[in-house]
Amino acid sequence: MTVFFTYVFLGLSLAAPIGPVNAAQLDRGIKNGFFHAWLVGLGATVADGLYMLLVYLGVVHLVEIPFVQSFLWLFGFFVLVYTGIESLNGAGKIKLAGTRAAGEPYTKSFFSGFFMSLFNPLTILFWLGIFGSVLAKTLTSYGPEQVIIYICAIFLGITIWDFTMAGFASTLRRFLTERLLRGISVMSGLSLIGFGVYFGIQAAGILFK
Repeated sequence: MTVFFTYVFLGLSLAAPIGPVNAAQLDRGIKNGFFHAWLVGLGATVADGLYMLLVYLGVVHLVEIPFVQSFLWLFGFFVLVYTGIESLNGAGKIKLAGTRAAGEPYTKSFFSGFFMSLFNPLTILFWLGIFGSVLAKTLTSYGPEQVIIYICAIFLGITIWDFTMAGFASTLRRFLTERLLRGISVMSGLSLIGFGVYFGIQAAGILFK
């Protein structure tokens, strides 16, 4: 059980650092409520699951190719900057009276988190790099059945954090004025654009070496 909770903590540690997904969850939770914020986290978790599968299939060295690296950084740049600009545009539309923006589909929140995590090079480096090493060590120490249990523990940790962030974001809007909510939404948007610009700089560094 000690090892199991260690892997739950690993999942929490992966999800907890303030990054693009957390900023997007905060923004969606403030604008649209708990379920939208949770769907952003769920989309990101599904993307994490795909990378876990890739690690199992041994697709680790692909990320070492410069062209692949630059493509990932560039795609991350476009996804984050687009989401950030959308967040800034939606900041003025926040109303405390409603819990959901008109016409805002749940799938949009899900795919926002999914693509944000899928094309985040930092996430890719973790799953294909750090987690690949952890998985290799785990396989040498435990049987395949136990490894699956420990992978589930990682997802449990990620899910706990997603619920925590979604609950925090949706609860936060009840105690703030519309002006403060708009300010937080603007900060979230600028944060996403900031991450996107960083990704763009990394892509340029690889392309123009």
